[in-house]
Amino acid sequence: MLRLPIYLDNNATTPVDPRVLEAMLPYFTEHFGNAASRSHSYGWKAEEAVDTARRQIAALIGATAKEIVFTSGATESDNLAVKGVAEMYHANVNHIITCATEHKAVLDTCKSLEQRGWEVTYLPPDSHGCVSAKQVEDAITDKTVLITIMAANNETGTLHPIREIGQVAKRREVLFHTDATQAAGKIPLNVEELGVDLMSLSGHKMYGPKGVGALYVRRRDPRVRLAIQMHGGGHERNMRSGTLNVPGIVGLGKACELAAEEMSAESARLKDLRDQLENGICTRLNFVKRNGHPTRRLPNTSNLSFAYVEGESIMLKVKDLAVSSGSACTSASLEPSFVLRAMGVPDDLGHSSIRFSLGRFTTKAEIDHAVEQIVAAITDLREMSPLYELAQESGESRDIEWAK
Repeated sequence: MLRLPIYLDNNATTPVDPRVLEAMLPYFTEHFGNAASRSHSYGWKAEEAVDTARRQIAALIGATAKEIVFTSGATESDNLAVKGVAEMYHANVNHIITCATEHKAVLDTCKSLEQRGWEVTYLPPDSHGCVSAKQVEDAITDKTVLITIMAANNETGTLHPIREIGQVAKRREVLFHTDATQAAGKIPLNVEELGVDLMSLSGHKMYGPKGVGALYVRRRDPRVRLAIQMHGGGHERNMRSGTLNVPGIVGLGKACELAAEEMSAESARLKDLRDQLENGICTRLNFVKRNGHPTRRLPNTSNLSFAYVEGESIMLKVKDLAVSSGSACTSASLEPSFVLRAMGVPDDLGHSSIRFSLGRFTTKAEIDHAVEQIVAAITDLREMSPLYELAQESGESRDIEWAK
């Protein structure tokens, strides 16, 4: 029997894996010590658990345990990376390069720095949502201190050429940060191979708990220094003060360990389910546009626009599905997705877009049900649309690359 509503919004958040919860539980009641308490066994036990988690997280991204700094989540990690670099190195350089489709945690942080005198270049993506290494290199000046480009877009799943951008950053001696919140645990990541100096991660995007994340900070070639954003106590090598969330950190570590072990098989399964979803919809409906790169994208993510209907109307119609019309952080806005708009998607199609993001616990039966729900909903809504009737009669193409 299907559990309704079917959850297809895993890019917004994921359920905690039962194995992660099992690992966390003892640290709420039995091993409840403060990891900074060095004078008794309760603190030692907590510190040992934190050290284990550092190793688990580092192993997932090819880092060393000492390069992992714990935070409250990717938003804080992004702020610490971008502001930390900008403020530490501002004496001689004041220019940052990013992309117009970054998460708001990066975009709003950059805007706050602009108000304080920093210069920011917002690179426009191509129609698939990608920026190129050449765009990045062409934007570098003698004042550039940081490049911050996400590994995978949260709305479309598009993958940026991080390795190539990393090569540019190294050659031009510019620090490189990537928000890998959506990519971590879904695709292989290795900070050395990618040439990344800072990387943001979040627990709740990879079947770990909410409220915990990490920032990878390179220790050598070059050693990255950050201006402190949180004062008090000097925790995390004085990069992020505050009592460590030991149960959350244990959960994040276990989630990373599971991701490393199961990523290959899980990614292949999710890609098959995603393709099943898209093929099921696109073979039965016309005027459907796939947003994002057709191949260079996350295996679990599909962003589709359904012409001549409103995305909000679709979601009200398919009460059996938990889906999204964009980022969870901007879902209260009535504006079309700023990500799709930056990619050149017309506003009417932007308004009609739905993001399907599959997860570890998504089943084939759920995808079958989702296809039936979406096809029925779009068909019903279009029957009430005079524009759709005209489009069918005229064979309208609108110069849009419709999904097949």
